Parts: sequence; C-alpha cells; structure tokens
Amino acid sequence: MQIDEFDRRMLAALARDGRLTAVELAERIALSPSAATRRLQRLETERIITGYRAVLDPNALGLGITAFVEISLDRQNDEALKAFEAAARRCPNILSLHLMSGSSDYLLRIVARDLPDFERLHANVLGHLPGVARIESKFALREAIERPLVPIG
Repeated sequence: MQIDEFDRRMLAALARDGRLTAVELAERIALSPSAATRRLQRLETERIITGYRAVLDPNALGLGITAFVEISLDRQNDEALKAFEAAARRCPNILSLHLMSGSSDYLLRIVARDLPDFERLHANVLGHLPGVARIESKFALREAIERPLVPIG
C-alpha cells in the first residue's frame, strides 16, 4: 500500500492523540472530514493502524520497577518456543516478549510494584515457565526515549 504525505500526517497525529475525532483529524491534516474518514478506514483495513489504546503510567498504578529480562531455554524447537510463549502470555506483568537472536532466546519487559514484588515474580513465575534454563535481569533506571510512532518517512 502506498503511504502519502496525508497518510503520514494522519498517522503522526493519531500516534500523538488517538482520541481525535474525524473532524479534528481532518483539520489537522488539511482534508475534508469525509476524505479523512476514508483514509482512516483504508489505513485500518490495510492493518497499518492495528488498534487504539490508552497509554497508562505504570508509576501512577504503583508499578515502579521496570525490568528487562533475558531468558534462555533448554531447547529451542518449535514445541518448546510455543509452550514458553503460551505460559508467558498468562503473566500480566510481562508487557512485551521478543524472540531474539544472540546469546538469549527471549527478551521480556516486565513491570513490578517494587523489588520484593519482582523477586516474587522471578521465583514464582519466571522460574516456572516451561523450559527456562537461564534468567538474567536488568533494571531500568529511567526511560530516556519513548516514541509512540514508528518511523514512516
């Protein structure tokens, strides 16, 4: 699908504020509301826009610890990967899970209330996921860059 300058401006506006009405969106990108709505529907149909959500502040919700956890499995076959991923999906503290190349198999981004809560997750959840051979945790001191928009230029 071709993405033109109007599409780029629309995507950037929605990444900054996903609650824009069609009229507000149209005003921001200098199109009529009907043209903006048609473009928006096309971007959704083509799965360039895959959803809308509220961005929550983990600190405001009492989740002051962000950890990046590398996990190595004892096996890397399809069955082992699927079992690990299915079990990890059941843990709401795991915000993202990436199959990786390199020395570990997975990189997880996890939130916890505090260090004792993370220790509980480590011992009672991560350590019991299927096939885990090694766990290495790194704690984020602060988030320096967060971008709601992937590069589209």
